[in-house]
Amino acid sequence: MINTVIFDMDGLLVDSEPLWGKAMREVFATVGVTLSPELTSQTTGLRTSEVVSYWHSYFKWNNKSVETVTTEIVDLVTHKILTEGKAMEGLHYILDYFRDKDFRIGLASSSPLRLIQAVLQHLEIGSYFQAVASAEFESHGKPHPAVYLNCAQALGSDPLQCLAFEDSVTGMTAAKAARMRTVVVPEAHKRQEPRFVLADLQLPSLLAFNDAYLEQCKAPRSALNLCNYYPLVKPFYGHHY
Repeated sequence: MINTVIFDMDGLLVDSEPLWGKAMREVFATVGVTLSPELTSQTTGLRTSEVVSYWHSYFKWNNKSVETVTTEIVDLVTHKILTEGKAMEGLHYILDYFRDKDFRIGLASSSPLRLIQAVLQHLEIGSYFQAVASAEFESHGKPHPAVYLNCAQALGSDPLQCLAFEDSVTGMTAAKAARMRTVVVPEAHKRQEPRFVLADLQLPSLLAFNDAYLEQCKAPRSALNLCNYYPLVKPFYGHHY
């Protein structure tokens, strides 16, 4: 019986991915590194320290430490989110939906805890979550399942009782590795990513989730259609996708 839902944060609850990209490009420019939007998208879902280490191993700058660059990126993206960050479409709908059904609600993010707390305060949604987990404190970040497993443990839930919401392949992989049913809500330009077929459900917006989809996610895995459910979404979503 699925009685728990765990959400990713960046790109799913808050429209922060463009702000992460801007912050990374601005900070990396201070060490002589130019990253295109295409390059920054390659590391979506990873912890900030992993992103910086990845690019440091490639570009080999030496005027700032990896730790300094990591801190500067987190500081800058926190500022950008607090001044520019907006809720993703359907944020309050989906949180109210699961709260009304008495689900345990958790958050499992690759972002540092201080950034998570800033977002929860900025969007005024902290009261919805019974547990918040940051991969900052794990030995491995997503796509390793540790942050999802620890969030489930903090909620008192078995991973098999959990439904995870993600927007990236990296996050989806982490949730599936934790043996959780997984709903992906990718950005429009990423919806044709073939690896999303591994999710139990793909939707164009948090607003599209409903009782019928919840029942789909509760069904035995062999009965699940692992492709997009756009034909079922169309009556609800009309011409908007």
